[in-house]
Amino acid sequence: MNAATSPQDTGRGKGRRTLVLLFVLFFGAMALAGVLRFSGWQPAAHKNVGQLLQPPVDLRLQPPLLASGAPYAWKGEEKIWRILVAPPAACAEQCVTLSQGLAKVWQLFGHNADNVEILWLGTPPAPLAGTPALRALAPSPALRAALPGVDDPAGVPVYIVDPNGFVIMRHAPGTDLGGLRKDLSTLLKLK
Repeated sequence: MNAATSPQDTGRGKGRRTLVLLFVLFFGAMALAGVLRFSGWQPAAHKNVGQLLQPPVDLRLQPPLLASGAPYAWKGEEKIWRILVAPPAACAEQCVTLSQGLAKVWQLFGHNADNVEILWLGTPPAPLAGTPALRALAPSPALRAALPGVDDPAGVPVYIVDPNGFVIMRHAPGTDLGGLRKDLSTLLKLK
């Protein structure tokens, strides 16, 4: 047996190969994750259905008033998420259908329903009027104008507002309200 092939050298070679392999696996996985992250790829389960607003719209700049005339307080410490609807004045059947869907979505939150309010800018349709989470807001052209894409010719969009009063997401008119529920359920877990 010569010195180049001794059992001790063979063991060192295997140890070095194992160390290099572990190094490549560890840093290779990190590099792959970085490439995927910075290319914008996300797993399908983590994609939101609604359009994430960049930058979010700060509604604290024009605080809404309740239909009674009292100011609406955001109370960020209570972790209440809001579904905001700002329909046009001539919204009839479409708003009734939307209000029925929103009432069902709110009920499906179950024990988390206490952490969700529905803000309706103007007079809400009758199907929504009995929902405990409803907060009817006084009409406000300034608030309506602050919402991106509010006058969509396709219909009435629905917005998600965070506990501090920032509009963070817009759901296009006619989208499945199940997607709204999915997005809001994900956000409710962020407590």
